[in-house]
Amino acid sequence: MAKLLYIESSPRKKRSSSIQLSHEFLNEYRKLHPKDEVVVLDLWQKELPSFDGDVIDGKYAILHGQKFSEAQAQAWKAVENVIEEFKSADKYVISLPMWNFGIPYKLKHYFDVITQPGYTFSFSPQTGYQGLVTNKKIVVVYSRGGAYGAETGGQNLDFQKPYMETILGFIGFKDIQSILIEPTLDTPEKKEHSIAQATKQVHKLASHF
Repeated sequence: MAKLLYIESSPRKKRSSSIQLSHEFLNEYRKLHPKDEVVVLDLWQKELPSFDGDVIDGKYAILHGQKFSEAQAQAWKAVENVIEEFKSADKYVISLPMWNFGIPYKLKHYFDVITQPGYTFSFSPQTGYQGLVTNKKIVVVYSRGGAYGAETGGQNLDFQKPYMETILGFIGFKDIQSILIEPTLDTPEKKEHSIAQATKQVHKLASHF
C-alpha cells in the first residue's frame, strides 16, 4: 500500500480551479488504487514553525556543525515533524494558484521549512548539492489567471512553475508531472476549455501514477 500526500495551497476552496482539478485527480486515483492511503494537507489549516529565534539559530547550528542548545533542540523538533510528515509519503500532488506571478506565501513557507540540509538535501565539495527525496512521483496542478506559455510572450513573468520545478528538483524529484489551467480570468469559454483539457490530462496521469 502506497501513501499519497496531497498539499493544498489555495484559500479559495470551492472557487479554486487548482483544487477542483486536484480533487478530480484524487477521485480518479482512489478508484484505481483503493488500498492506497491519501493524506490531505491544507496549508491554510497547518501551523508551520516560524524561522526566527531558536529555530533559525538551530538551523545555523546545523550548518556550522554545532550542537543544539536545549531550547534550539525543542524548537527544531517542530521543523523535523513537518519534514517527517512530508518524507513519509511515496507520491505527491500539490495544487497551487499563481499569486503575483509566483506561489502563495503559505506554500513558500512550507518549502522554507522542509528544505533543510541533512533532511531533504545534502552538500559536499566533491559532489555538490544532492537531493535526498528520491524515487518518488509528484503531480503539480497549477492555475493562473493569465496565460504564460512560450507562445504568449508572457513566459518571463512566470515565477510559479519554474520555482516549483527548481525547488522540487533541488530536493531530489526527477519525475515531475505538470497540469496547467490557464487563463482562468479570460472569457468563460477559454476557462472551460482549459479545464476540459486539464481534466483529460488528469485522467491520463491518474491511470499510471
